[in-house]
Amino acid sequence: MSELPQLISDLALILIVAGLTTIVFKRLRQPLVLGYILAGFLAGPHMPYTPSIEESESIEVWSQIGVIFLMFSLGLEFSFKKILKGGASPIIAACFIMTSMWGIGCGVGYLMGWTTINCMFIGGMLAMSSTTIIYKAFEDMGLMARRFAGKVMSVLILEDILGIVVMVLLSAVAVSNKLQGMELILSLLKLGFFLLLWFVVGMWAVPTFLHRNRSFINKETLVIVSIGLCFLMVVVADSVGYSTALGAFIMGSILAETVEAERIDSAISSIKDLFGAIFFVSVGMMVSPSDLVIHWLPIVVLVGAILLGQAIFGTMGYLLSGSSRRDAMMSGFSMAQIGEFAFIIAALGESLGVTDGMLMPIVVAVSIITTFLTPYMIKLANFVCGKWMVESSDGSALKQGENRRRRVAQISNPLSTFLRRLFLQTLIYGVLSVAVISLLFVSLLLMCRKLFGHWVGNAVCGVLVILLLSMLLRPIVMKANNSREAKYLRKRGGMYAAIYHLTVFLRFLLAVGFIYYVIDFLSPYPWYLHVLVAFGLTLLIVRSQLVKRWSMQMERTFMENLTRREEARLQNGPAYARELKGRDLHIARLTLPEGSMWGGKTLSQLRLGRSGVHVAAIVRDHHRLNVPGGGAMLFPHDIIEVVGDDESIENFSQRLRSEVTQQQGEDGNPMELQRIVVGEGTSLEGILLKDSGIRDRYGCMVVGFEDRKGNMRVSNADHKITQGDIIWLAGSSDKLSELKKILIK
Repeated sequence: MSELPQLISDLALILIVAGLTTIVFKRLRQPLVLGYILAGFLAGPHMPYTPSIEESESIEVWSQIGVIFLMFSLGLEFSFKKILKGGASPIIAACFIMTSMWGIGCGVGYLMGWTTINCMFIGGMLAMSSTTIIYKAFEDMGLMARRFAGKVMSVLILEDILGIVVMVLLSAVAVSNKLQGMELILSLLKLGFFLLLWFVVGMWAVPTFLHRNRSFINKETLVIVSIGLCFLMVVVADSVGYSTALGAFIMGSILAETVEAERIDSAISSIKDLFGAIFFVSVGMMVSPSDLVIHWLPIVVLVGAILLGQAIFGTMGYLLSGSSRRDAMMSGFSMAQIGEFAFIIAALGESLGVTDGMLMPIVVAVSIITTFLTPYMIKLANFVCGKWMVESSDGSALKQGENRRRRVAQISNPLSTFLRRLFLQTLIYGVLSVAVISLLFVSLLLMCRKLFGHWVGNAVCGVLVILLLSMLLRPIVMKANNSREAKYLRKRGGMYAAIYHLTVFLRFLLAVGFIYYVIDFLSPYPWYLHVLVAFGLTLLIVRSQLVKRWSMQMERTFMENLTRREEARLQNGPAYARELKGRDLHIARLTLPEGSMWGGKTLSQLRLGRSGVHVAAIVRDHHRLNVPGGGAMLFPHDIIEVVGDDESIENFSQRLRSEVTQQQGEDGNPMELQRIVVGEGTSLEGILLKDSGIRDRYGCMVVGFEDRKGNMRVSNADHKITQGDIIWLAGSSDKLSELKKILIK
């Protein structure tokens, strides 16, 4: 018999301990994250009184997979398009909060007498709240349907993206021991380039692939394909120097725009829970009681700084972004913790050899304490809002938003609209052009040289590159030239027309520059010939109707992928859905759980209107029933779209989760099969089977009658029940016992 690998023994230990601790924490109504961390402490190397794992390196690999799944699932819930729809509000809040908390962290480190580099690293750790911990806390507390939760998650997504910039900045400071402004600018440009490239290419390719192969993708295949795409983006992100968490999040946000998003999220939920639990268990393994005792003072000071800093500056950040006072306080208090990014930054400092070894245990202890306090901070904010804060009924946040939109409308004009559109489209197509040239020169050029020789291979590669570039360069030159704003500028004449023609000329020169670079890189002829050929090819591309059709088809595919999920959701949807934006009312999507007592009941029977919400739609698989009537019936796994304010939706969500039972059969008893001999003097003797009430009155089914030879014959509705009949009955145990008393009487 082969020896059992140690990894399996370690997994058995941590999963059993995690299961027991989470049951205890569930009974105590505490976040499950705390149970996982406690399980890691009990199974870790620092706890001598319990069994410990032996291969911590393997568990760390599994925990990294857990972070990938958590970030992938988060991307499925909150896409980039939602951030863009939020406008500048989440950007303002994220930048203000991160800057304030970074300053607080540096200040605490300075007061502790730490070195400058330690102060900067601890500031970076405090700058970002934990996305995974807040996400789990909101899920466990049933707050995901609240309006402020969506704002918090939008800010956290931006913090995760800006966290990459923080890591790049800290790495540059650690290496050069000074702040290099140019390196920071270049890192920002590089990050923006890859984010835009991944999103645009992903939105064009991934939804198209899923849509065209939808009939061949069942649940099993969907799990494999989606996870494969997730890990592909993880590998790509890691290969260009970014974190695996960012790659997983990017792919999740791309898949969030597909019609398969809900199915993917449901399919991978169990996998996410498993690996997420292992991640939090691995965090608990880092806790050392001796380190906590030695560094108790900085731990206490940092915990206080995080709690007070997020409560004050977090609330201020959301207020500056236009949130109401209640939402701002709930959002700021809920972000009072640090998590996985703090661990990553601490590990970065140790790997570069610029930080002291004390930072890691301090950060782990602070993370655990603030994680433990997260639900209490949320409850404290709710208590403060309810006791001392009376939210104004004039809709101040709404008025601020309306005033802001009016100011924007006043200063906007066709020229600024035209220039903004040109900048965005030139940026997108320019990034794609750079990516196409770089990718093909790295991969295709060597292949062509091996097949055709050096110069012939260069020519073949150049032709292929220019053909692909043509679909990207033509929109740079021609797109938006026939828009309403462009026509207005040409008609207005004077300076406006001159600006329009100048933009056309500059865009044409940019396209010529791309073509010239390709030719000059591959051709041995003089540069002035390359310029002439580039001008000629650009004119040909602009005038070509074939290239026009190719580029329009490519853009049409992208826009269809970007809007397909919304169109599927809003098709024949309630007309008032668009009027709810900016008001206290909003739409929430809730799923009917397995074993729900609502299953098989109509809306009128459930009287859901008494919960203060309105049922806008019922979604079952890919079928949608909008504005359902009272006779509409619910079934487990149905998605219910309800309209209401935060309080009514939260009460409705709690009722939905609480009214659940274990479905074991009728009246909670499993079905049984029994053989009964009809006795003397039974009240059913001489009664036809169809009139006996065995099915209707007693809830049992007659399977058949057994003759004297032991053969079974199928029951007949006109069979007359007589003494000595041997009846085979199916039903629940209690119903059979009741019927048996009558038949053998």
